[in-house]
Amino acid sequence: MTGVQPAADATVTRDGFLGGRLRLWQPRDGYRAGIDPVLLAAAVRARPGQSVLELGCGAGAAILCLAARVPGLRLCGLEVQARYADLARRNARDNGMELDVVVGDLASMPGVLKARQFDHVIANPPYLDRTASSPARDPGRDRALAGDTPLSAWVDAATRRLVPGGAAWFILRADRLPELLGAADARLGGASVLPVVPRVGRVAKLVLVHAVKGARRPFRLLAPVVLHRGARHAGDADDYRAAISRILRDAAPLEFPE
Repeated sequence: MTGVQPAADATVTRDGFLGGRLRLWQPRDGYRAGIDPVLLAAAVRARPGQSVLELGCGAGAAILCLAARVPGLRLCGLEVQARYADLARRNARDNGMELDVVVGDLASMPGVLKARQFDHVIANPPYLDRTASSPARDPGRDRALAGDTPLSAWVDAATRRLVPGGAAWFILRADRLPELLGAADARLGGASVLPVVPRVGRVAKLVLVHAVKGARRPFRLLAPVVLHRGARHAGDADDYRAAISRILRDAAPLEFPE
């Protein structure tokens, strides 16, 4: 993804996602989206007309990638950092999409969202445990990567904002999976975990988690999705598997087994 820096604002770049069909402004030195929000968006089984809330939407990468794949959704994002919320609004506008962005902390849910529930809640929580990591130099990047809000608060906020039968979707580092599952109580059940591995035979670094409000089905650990071809990176060109390339470039769905 190549960033184009406007002369009027050297603090941001505009980067292409989904083969260029989506172009997003991002902080030049702050948190910058990689493939994780694209994979999260590809996994969500949303249908036109449904409502989607993203907790911690940042500049809007995940929810706008979802909107590019599934038109006709009613979209809302919650973001604690006003700078990123402004970028999310700008990105929605510049891509011809409608996104309601609320500035606030999920641990103290804004009143405007307390009155609403959604068919889907998606989240890409900070990957690092603040108690076991060093702060990044850029405050915005640090809050996006670690932050001070425990995973239990993310799970509780997602559960409360779902309609009965609504679906929660998370992507996070595999080593934080026990913490997330431990935070899910009887309100949120039927969890399915899809490991994401870089290559065949490697340990999963990421997991996608799907759970349903009020579900009573058993927990499921799914077969992993593999990102790259071969045992190692052999050259300068990317070596994503064909199915992953279609997700990243063509907004194809990520098949999350029922």
